[in-house]
Amino acid sequence: MDHYKLVLPQHLNHYGYLFGGNLLQWIDEIGYIAANLQFPGHEFVTIGLDNVVFKQSINLGSILKFESKLIKLGNTSATYNVKVSCEDRDTGCVAHVFETNITFVSIDKSGNKQPINAGGADQGTIIP
Repeated sequence: MDHYKLVLPQHLNHYGYLFGGNLLQWIDEIGYIAANLQFPGHEFVTIGLDNVVFKQSINLGSILKFESKLIKLGNTSATYNVKVSCEDRDTGCVAHVFETNITFVSIDKSGNKQPINAGGADQGTIIP
């Protein structure tokens, strides 16, 4: 699933670049949306990110493209790979600026883990 964000002044740090915390928030939100759309009827919470490495500064006015894909399905968890790219509006060159795997766990109303009804997909499957 693709999603886009525009970097606005309120998203910047004191150096004038995108604040990393905003990028992480967007990744969490986009991954959460992907999980909820893919597995309706489930409640998810974030349990972790694999790797956090900011590859380059992101400027005001940049349009970021987020690509999320399910890469692993467990009994109660789903892991998504989220890639972030930024296209230079002057040159058209696309830069890969961030990538991580984010894992969500399905919970019930009491906060206990609950199995994901995957509609026939095998639990523990790594998705190609």
